[in-house]
Amino acid sequence: MTRRHRDAAATPATVRKLRCAVYTRVSTDEQTSQEYNSLHAQRDASEAFVSSQRAEGWMLVPDHYDDGGISGATLERPALQRLLRDIQAGRIDIVVCYKIDRLSRSLMDFSRLIEVFDANNVTFVSVTQSFNTTTSMGRLTLNILLSFAQFEREVIGERVRDKIAASRARGMWMGGPVPLGYRVENRKLLVDETAAATVRRVFVGFAETGSATRLLPALRQEGLVTKTGRPFDKGSIAKLLANRVYLGEAVHKGQSFPGEHDAIVPRALWDRVHAIMQESPRVRAGHARAQTPALLRGLLFGPDGRALSPTHTRKGGRLYRYYVSQAVLKGGANDASFRRLPAGEIEGLVMEQVRALLRQPEIIVGTWRAAQTEPPDLTETEVREALGRLDPLWDELFPAEQARIVRLLVDRVTVSDAGAEIKLNLEGLAGLARELGIPGGDQRRAA
Repeated sequence: MTRRHRDAAATPATVRKLRCAVYTRVSTDEQTSQEYNSLHAQRDASEAFVSSQRAEGWMLVPDHYDDGGISGATLERPALQRLLRDIQAGRIDIVVCYKIDRLSRSLMDFSRLIEVFDANNVTFVSVTQSFNTTTSMGRLTLNILLSFAQFEREVIGERVRDKIAASRARGMWMGGPVPLGYRVENRKLLVDETAAATVRRVFVGFAETGSATRLLPALRQEGLVTKTGRPFDKGSIAKLLANRVYLGEAVHKGQSFPGEHDAIVPRALWDRVHAIMQESPRVRAGHARAQTPALLRGLLFGPDGRALSPTHTRKGGRLYRYYVSQAVLKGGANDASFRRLPAGEIEGLVMEQVRALLRQPEIIVGTWRAAQTEPPDLTETEVREALGRLDPLWDELFPAEQARIVRLLVDRVTVSDAGAEIKLNLEGLAGLARELGIPGGDQRRAA
């Protein structure tokens, strides 16, 4: 044997250093509250396993990858994401876990992780389920174990859902957004009387008006808001009116059970509101239109100087409103100018022109001058801002309130072949400007 062969035989093969990262996880915060908890136990077992492989070149990296209180059903875990970044940066050769379900309980998620491991030549090792992913047998074992892990996760989910359903059937509060009118103490719903008054106001107001649209202005004027502190809208009103929690019931998947909490809304009021809600929106709108006062009553005149009076008729269950010439109403000649005008069209035309007039500088200046006759003194800018507030609020006002404001704004409307000529009431405009809440008005009056 030559000297070179003797030296080669005497020199042991160089062992490659393999950098090992230990990953640990627990699902609940309670498991991390103890002085020695599951995370410590997983790490101790994993580090002992790495030490047993020291002859194979295994060595621990100094970083700890521990996720406490995070479910294995998601990959959005801080320590796991940091581990993946270090893998992609080439700092790790082996990932060691106590059990595979510590890394993931989802077969699909685990497959994604293995793809990342393989792309970066990283081996995954489970301490209690001895295998590695570099062999076909290891991959087969991994898939089998993951299938059982996913099965276990689904069974746990079913148990939790069954427990929630059973608790709901007993009327218990099982968490979630707390409805307006209640607060939570010791996992029980208790009535918050201040907020409960708002809930009752919504129910009573809807029962009286039969319309969320007509109710909204009153709620906003009273400064009432939702649980999140936002003004009510049609959607929030509908959601509140449909919530059976206010009847003292617990609801689960469409089924209602007697709840442990106290009711806010009496059954009679609930039934009254829902009897109204069962009518179609068109039917309710028809009822509202039937009760709508004529906006231009006493204000609309034809070119002959005679008033046009409001009237209506029903055909096929529908309501049709008109403004009819006095000459026709009194049995006069049928050739009277503008015998009959559709109420909706003429009212819409007049209000469109009124809104346009309120933006004209000469109207604003005239209103400002008229406002100087009575306190508080308003600036031209304040008058402009006040009149500008009317336009976005108009459609939210009660019909009776719309009619009152029209009488404040409009002195006379004369219709002719050329269109509608509108004469505004500047003193009424000035009074309306004061009503629309001038910022700082209270302070100036006090001064």
